[in-house]
Amino acid sequence: MLPAPRCGCGRNTLAVMRRRSFLKATAASGGLALLGSLRLVEPAQAATQFGPLGPPDQYGLQVPSGFATRLVAETGRAVGTTGYQWHPNPDGGATFAQPDGGWIYVSNDEASGGDGGVSMIRFDADATIVDAKQILSGTSRNCAGGPTPWGTWLSCEEFDGGRVWECDPSGEQPAVVHPAMGTFSHEAAAADPEQQVIYLTEDKPESALYRFTPERWGDLTTGRLDAMTEVQGAIGWEPIPDPTAADTPTRFQLPTSKLFAGGEGAWFDNGLLYFTTKVDNRVWRYEPATNELEVIYDIATSPTPVLSGVDNVTVSAAGDLFVCEDGGNMEVVVLSPAGGVEPFLRMDIAGSEVTGAAFDPSGTRLYVSSQRNPGTTYEITGPFGAPAAQEPTVEGLEIPSLWPGAAVGIGFGTSS
Repeated sequence: MLPAPRCGCGRNTLAVMRRRSFLKATAASGGLALLGSLRLVEPAQAATQFGPLGPPDQYGLQVPSGFATRLVAETGRAVGTTGYQWHPNPDGGATFAQPDGGWIYVSNDEASGGDGGVSMIRFDADATIVDAKQILSGTSRNCAGGPTPWGTWLSCEEFDGGRVWECDPSGEQPAVVHPAMGTFSHEAAAADPEQQVIYLTEDKPESALYRFTPERWGDLTTGRLDAMTEVQGAIGWEPIPDPTAADTPTRFQLPTSKLFAGGEGAWFDNGLLYFTTKVDNRVWRYEPATNELEVIYDIATSPTPVLSGVDNVTVSAAGDLFVCEDGGNMEVVVLSPAGGVEPFLRMDIAGSEVTGAAFDPSGTRLYVSSQRNPGTTYEITGPFGAPAAQEPTVEGLEIPSLWPGAAVGIGFGTSS
């Protein structure tokens, strides 16, 4: 039996002690605790990690010294030599390792009116583009999403009747919609293999944070949808009475739901959930094991308030948090475990937003897009930092298959 294709976030499926050092580093700078469950962490200003941004290159990108850029795809133009024309509104993305040593990058299309969907680009082991095609069509406003530990992509629709679609990154199998994961303005999805749940953010000025617990891990057809609650500062979870939102929006069905100011990107890494809220320009961290919810960046109080318009988010192999800006000065900003906040990339593109940040399985390539004017997807290569120490890989865990007759085993650990 061949192992399943592993997503480029494979390192995120195993909890390691790195998260403890991150917690200690940020907590050491002080904070306000509310009944031990919700607190505001004020990161101390730290020395820059990557150095100052260089001048704009041929694509209008500014990156630190030692990093190289490549234009991978542009709206309306053929991707490499494949003949496939790249979609108009590239948004959330992720990578998936392939058995031949290559990888696939998937990218949502946030077009409306049934013109959205998902496209993929396949790279061989030398990073040469060898294929590109559409893997989901006929959907609307496919904004963010997230990879699963069993090698599929969850594409989220961002409108009131939006749902979650599970896609085969290779496009060999048709996408499957999962109504049980709720009907609302979906933004991002983040898989937690330890608790065996999927966290979901919602793009509304008042939004809930959701947790979907499938009946069987690896099969998202049926399960329970919860919302995070807060009662006198204590964080909890309660089931949503009607995930279809037939009469009342899901975020308003529980009187105790904790409402956030515009949910955006989400990423799960080594036992920790990171997510962003755009109205108040905050970055949050939730640790399920301790049920602690923290604000690790707040533009109103940060000593380095360079990050605004928070949106898509991902984590490098070294544990750095990369946050995309929706507008602002079009940057990708890094929040380091030591508490540093610094711009890593800036795009000289007006009227757009930075989207789709995702590392390749080796952790040496960052894919990122400008959504508009035109939509463009880039590859940034360079020294992103050495991976943290990992525990031994565990191979052969059986996961229920998304598609009948295609049962596979999956390995946990660092994909490479």
